[in-house]
Amino acid sequence: MNLSFASEQQAQAFLTENPDIELFELFIVDNNGVPRGKWLHRDELLAVYQSGRPLPSTILGLTNNGDDVENSGLVWDVGDIDCRAYPLDGSLQRMPWRLIPTAAVQVAMHPREGMPAVIADPRYLLSRVIEGLQADGYYPVMAAELEFYLLDAQRDSEGRPQPARDADGNRPRHTQVYGLRELEQIEPFLADLYAACRLQGIPARTAISEYAPGQVEITLEHRSDALQAMDEAVRYKRLVKGVAHRHGMAACFMAKPFEHLAGSGLHMHVSLADREGNNLFASEAAEGTPLLRQAVGGMLETLLDSLLMFCPNANSYRRFQSNSYAPLAATWGVDNRTVSLRVPGGPASSRHIEHRICGADANPYLAAAAILAGIHRGIRERRDPGAPVEGNGYAQAAQLLPTDWLTTLRALETSTWARDAFGEAFLGVYLAVKHAEYRQFMGEVGEQDWRWYLNQA
Repeated sequence: MNLSFASEQQAQAFLTENPDIELFELFIVDNNGVPRGKWLHRDELLAVYQSGRPLPSTILGLTNNGDDVENSGLVWDVGDIDCRAYPLDGSLQRMPWRLIPTAAVQVAMHPREGMPAVIADPRYLLSRVIEGLQADGYYPVMAAELEFYLLDAQRDSEGRPQPARDADGNRPRHTQVYGLRELEQIEPFLADLYAACRLQGIPARTAISEYAPGQVEITLEHRSDALQAMDEAVRYKRLVKGVAHRHGMAACFMAKPFEHLAGSGLHMHVSLADREGNNLFASEAAEGTPLLRQAVGGMLETLLDSLLMFCPNANSYRRFQSNSYAPLAATWGVDNRTVSLRVPGGPASSRHIEHRICGADANPYLAAAAILAGIHRGIRERRDPGAPVEGNGYAQAAQLLPTDWLTTLRALETSTWARDAFGEAFLGVYLAVKHAEYRQFMGEVGEQDWRWYLNQA
């Protein structure tokens, strides 16, 4: 299995070319998409490339709030054992927004030396799913579109988040979807963001003012290596947050930060190529090839079972509202933004599927793994997705997606397909973490409880 670990020569060359760098931020991405790790001094870097870096097994079995999950199997059962992680190829990059000259290096658990934590490494899971597709002659091509809000670092007078002020010092109040002036007003932030993306080799492309004040979307270019595409999506999120912080703002990837405004999604674009790189979905027909239809069929059939990996948090489900451009049902269509799986228009050679279900809070590795595993099932079993939806998909939805966390938790827990696709070991850890988070969330009494019930008769 090729996990693209980096050579020591990469680190040596970087040190030579960047004599000013003082600190190195070593990070690994957990199942919630949270980067966790350590700060290393310059003289510690080469050893990481030579023999890896020990990280505690618990690092990949934490809740969103960073708490141990005792029944994950990664705490007391194994004595919180050290597991070795190694740097990923090409991940050593400067972080130009940091005050102290700093570079980041992403690591992943080694398949053998990283036991037992490797079973919970979301990147390792994605690599296994990709490997399964490649064994059958299919090479996934993917890209990510991430929506986010730019928020003021300061809350409003009632302690609520609010959109960041623009270059003129005004706080945006109107939607102005596709507004060009709205982009111009955050040009200082965008200039630094694009510069940082170029420095780190992240292919940031089109910027759009989205469907709410302060909401932005920037697309990432598709990659013929799906693992690389998701690496870049993960690093891009960290980069956006870092640059926003440098500008006195907070970049928010929460799925639904405001009840009256649009939620933020992670749209995943996917196609399959053959070994020579030819698009197997390419067709003059708008709905693509039979293989594309089978892929759609597989994704629709496994949608409920994998929904927790697309919408991993309690807040994720607040995004599912009618006429909001967020999906509501297991539907597909051609060039139709009211469905969950959209086949965009364009030249035959560009034919692909846009998966519109994930919230921006999804872990790109796990979301991609679930998408590709669903595609693989559809192809193997030649699933027919039925006729594409035409017109208003919201009005034609026969059965709606669940809008609560617990239902999707139980759907994944009882799914035979998911256990075959992702393995008992991974699901054991992931479900333990999600059940712990569910209990913590439901056990917390907050402002909404007081508003609704404090003075109830």
